[in-house]
Amino acid sequence: MRPRHLSRRILLAGGAAALTACSASGPPQPSAPAPDSPETLLLKELIAEKERTIGLYSSLIAGGAQKLVPFRDRHQAHLNELRKLVAATASPTASTSPSPSATAAKKASLSRLRDLERKAAALRPRQLANVSPGVAQLIASIGACEAAHAAALPRSL
Repeated sequence: MRPRHLSRRILLAGGAAALTACSASGPPQPSAPAPDSPETLLLKELIAEKERTIGLYSSLIAGGAQKLVPFRDRHQAHLNELRKLVAATASPTASTSPSPSATAAKKASLSRLRDLERKAAALRPRQLANVSPGVAQLIASIGACEAAHAAALPRSL
């Protein structure tokens, strides 16, 4: 018995219907949590973590590892989105700029970055439990990117 093949017209119609259904509601948008909520505290932790990660990438880039610029830039984009959410809470303790430490710069290596990306990606699912849908989507996206980084980081420079 031959498997039944769908015509291109049927596939296109089904795809258009699926797109219409998805775009009707759109993805949930993160909303600003209360200034001292557990969600805000989590966002602040993520900001500090992203700042450290960007510092590690920056130290390797300063040493000539230009291949790492796109990886760092994606972390910077994550950091910018996280900061927008925290800034919307009008919290005076929100961080405003990355502050890589001197010890972080000394310890930067590709294997350390790969390990850091793996651990961060593994942590993200546990962080989704008590956050709003929009923030959960952002954290899940960040985790997916971190997992991709862990796999895509070059073995040597």
